[in-house]
Amino acid sequence: MSDPQKLSVEDRLDIIELFAKYAWGINTGDIDAVLGCFAEDGYLDHLWQGKLQGHDKMRRAFEELWYDRPSWWFGRQHLANHFLITPEGEGARVKAYFTIVQFNVDYRTNFVFGIGNWDNLCVKRNGKWVFLSMFINGWTDREKVPWKGDSRAYNAPPATRVHQEKAPSPAKGD
Repeated sequence: MSDPQKLSVEDRLDIIELFAKYAWGINTGDIDAVLGCFAEDGYLDHLWQGKLQGHDKMRRAFEELWYDRPSWWFGRQHLANHFLITPEGEGARVKAYFTIVQFNVDYRTNFVFGIGNWDNLCVKRNGKWVFLSMFINGWTDREKVPWKGDSRAYNAPPATRVHQEKAPSPAKGD
């Protein structure tokens, strides 16, 4: 018997592929592919542009990102991983980490542009999984990192003394 608290393997794979389609779309400048990942009434909450509801607003925002800052996007890859997929309402809550790596075509170098996490609600519309909401949490400050542990992990450590044990002096005759 299947667990009613879990989605089917096929649904889970379709949702992971949705993230791949989104990444391919934004990384290759394919606005139709990007918009095809969102429900008509869906929204994207982006750290620079805020909440963008509907395909028209998303289209304008991506065109601004791609073409007003071309060196920021050309040669970029969004890598999604560590998916947590749980049923919620009419769909599934999907949390995942992302890493953005980029090839700088001018300097012919590779670098990490950013890291963060997504918190998205996916729904199945007309037999296809799409994003109803996408929250992009770029780790731009300490408070943005989703830490559940004690704050001691990120507080600045107190001044410490360096304890150096002296190595024993070699014995005479060595």
